[in-house]
Amino acid sequence: MEDIFKEIVNMRSQGRNAALATIVKVKDSAPRAEGSKMLIRSDGTVLGSIGGGSLEAQVCREAMEVIREARPRLLHFNLTGEDVAENGMLCGGNMDVFVEPILSQPSLHIFGAGHISFAISKIAKIVGFRVVVIDDRAEFANANRFPEADEIFAGDFSEAFSKLNVGRSSYIVIVTRGHQFDTQILELAVKTEANYVGMIGSRKKNEAVFSSLLSKGIAKELLEGVHAPIGLDIDAETPEEIAVSIMAEIIKVRRAREHTVKTWNV
Repeated sequence: MEDIFKEIVNMRSQGRNAALATIVKVKDSAPRAEGSKMLIRSDGTVLGSIGGGSLEAQVCREAMEVIREARPRLLHFNLTGEDVAENGMLCGGNMDVFVEPILSQPSLHIFGAGHISFAISKIAKIVGFRVVVIDDRAEFANANRFPEADEIFAGDFSEAFSKLNVGRSSYIVIVTRGHQFDTQILELAVKTEANYVGMIGSRKKNEAVFSSLLSKGIAKELLEGVHAPIGLDIDAETPEEIAVSIMAEIIKVRRAREHTVKTWNV
């Protein structure tokens, strides 16, 4: 058990994802006891066991979906069926397995280093995000201005994505100083696997940006997933209030993961 938890810490520090399967309920006979765990890495390798056979194989398949969706599942297994006997796992009971995603620390990529970004960076760090600040002005994007940032990129926006690690646990906030930069960044952002993409601006401005990207061949479905105007509507006015509304929306997206329950006869 201790080895599994050590491996989880090690994987998260390396930015790798996995799923942890735990037997949470056993009725009558089952191959393993409640509390037994198995770690399923994103490459399909495992550490630990919850019983072997077809049951474990099914859990591994479900774990891949849990990692992909970043959403936990509760699986019900009926261990009394004929197919169980054929696979040599006749136990005569039922078992529930909770499969939860083990994901690397969520990262917030803030494009733009102005007043709003200054406040977003501080709030994001407080609520547990890895903070990355990107701006083409070194006098704004620097460690003196953003001491809490884990990474700072000062250079051309168009070159940033090739140097950033943007995945399913990434969140992108576009708060630059001009339409042309927003359009440039959004075009690249919607092509990533980021869990959230938000862009600041009025509805009129955002419509103009979307229209420009549609004319360049960007799929409408990609743009429909963009949060624009960005942030929850809390009548925010100051940069700090706007930052709160943006982070509130990001937290809402991050936490909006309902449990999925499936029943399997194995």
